[in-house]
Amino acid sequence: MKIILLSIILAATMHAGAQLKTTTKCATIVVDLLDGKVNGAEPKFTPSQIKGLLPCFTSEEPENEESKCGGGVFYKDNDIYFYTGRDYIEIREKFKGKLTIPVMGAARNGLFQWLGNPKLKDTNFDVYTTSYGMMIVYFNKANKVNKIQFTTKSMEEIQLCQ
Repeated sequence: MKIILLSIILAATMHAGAQLKTTTKCATIVVDLLDGKVNGAEPKFTPSQIKGLLPCFTSEEPENEESKCGGGVFYKDNDIYFYTGRDYIEIREKFKGKLTIPVMGAARNGLFQWLGNPKLKDTNFDVYTTSYGMMIVYFNKANKVNKIQFTTKSMEEIQLCQ
């Protein structure tokens, strides 16, 4: 009898220390490339403003001199990154949300219909002027879009993380 009672007490105390952890879920991440917003968040938003709109971030880096890229809020499982210290947003090719215009994976010669002529062309990227600032679109070897960055800054002001 004492062994059974002792087993019950031990089992109860072992579970008392366990904590339930919930997973924070976000609504579908929607990127409005023509308006320069992600679920309402703009590139110049602070980390707390971004996390308030999208609480499902996977990691963050403080905005200080020790941070590699000026700080940010990152959503690695959705392949979208807010570089808050440098005021730009980066969307990579495994992005799992929704783009208001289907730029990701689009052919380079098909972007004119949505973005017009680029302000600057390079071998691996094009830069477009937008109503809010600029958008940089990167291409893979097949000349398909594999990364998008957008900001309220100008080409002269932007400092991208390498």
